Amino acid sequence: MADWTFLTNHAHVLLCVARDPGVRLREVADTVGITERAAQKIVADLVQAGYLTRERDGRRNHYQLNRDMPLRHPMDREHQIGEILRVFSAIEPEQ
Repeated sequence: MADWTFLTNHAHVLLCVARDPGVRLREVADTVGITERAAQKIVADLVQAGYLTRERDGRRNHYQLNRDMPLRHPMDREHQIGEILRVFSAIEPEQ
């Protein structure tokens, strides 16, 4: 495994939720390679910052992305999170 990656865990969690708005945090944690508690903290960060909204549906959560939110780094603030999501959703997986 590499010592570093281009995307943060926050970005990876956001991509997981974008792919499946009803995803369970246990699945997110397994996919990203973090603990379930870390996934909970990251989702809480994203909700608090306005990147996600969370709705309770019985015992499950359903998430909605705010694709119009700007990226957080001062160098990137003229770009919206939806731009990144479009780039990663357009990539076809290798067969």
